[in-house]
Amino acid sequence: MDLRHLRYFIAVAEELHFGRAAERLNIEQSPLSRTIKKLESELGVILFERTSRGTRLTWAGQVFLEDARRVLLCLEQAKTNVKAASTGYRGTLRIALSDGIARSRLTALLALCREEEPEVEIRLFEIPLSKQLKGLRDDLYDAGFALADEVEDGIVAEPVWHDPLVVAVPSRHPLLAHRRVPLDEVVNYPLVLCHPEVCEGCSQQLERLLRSVDTQPVVAERVVTHDLMLTLVAAGYGVGFSSAAHLEACHHKDVVARPLAGRSYMMTTFLLRPDNEPSEQLSNFIRRVNHVGA
Repeated sequence: MDLRHLRYFIAVAEELHFGRAAERLNIEQSPLSRTIKKLESELGVILFERTSRGTRLTWAGQVFLEDARRVLLCLEQAKTNVKAASTGYRGTLRIALSDGIARSRLTALLALCREEEPEVEIRLFEIPLSKQLKGLRDDLYDAGFALADEVEDGIVAEPVWHDPLVVAVPSRHPLLAHRRVPLDEVVNYPLVLCHPEVCEGCSQQLERLLRSVDTQPVVAERVVTHDLMLTLVAAGYGVGFSSAAHLEACHHKDVVARPLAGRSYMMTTFLLRPDNEPSEQLSNFIRRVNHVGA
């Protein structure tokens, strides 16, 4: 088995069609089919079920796909690391980002890292929370940021940044009569909320907030990006929620931020990492994360 076999297998697994996979790889279909059969023979398993209705992965094929992808990702990381070392870098931190972390916080953190430890490269990966948790378990990432603290055994979730939660309101809206908006007034209007599968941590925090009022809110739309939420709010689809830091960085002229009345509502960002002794580079990174949040 060589890396070419893995690349061929991944192409067929993603396309689920030998013809399209061959076209994607810029090869003929016959050598592709022979390679897959040889791979199955070497592994002693059937990776694909081929029927008149099409091609699909077997359970063994699904398991092998995850590992094949990880092997190629590790190879790419090894290439990146050796190139970085040749230019003076002494290490790499792989940091995953989920739930749309506020840009102002991240900018300040990265600038501080470059100032204090420029020889350590920081690579960022924007991924859903589920993939971040799996990547932390599989040693694909050293740490990550998310708005969720509901993690599995073996992962530490440390609250590091707390930003006031605000209501995003269209520039002409009855809620603007309030300098601080009561939450039970907000839920009288349609809401534009983040999608729970894509922005899992943000959705968890907002659901906890909305459960504190008796009124069942009407959800106008669920969106996967902060920018789309602001666009729909500006267009009058409803009102949304954001952290003050996140909203200030966007400067949307047709959206006004209003704090919530009553107790101080916060959007909390968590640093996620494996539950083991961090490296020296990661320890320094965590110290800077806490400094930025102070």
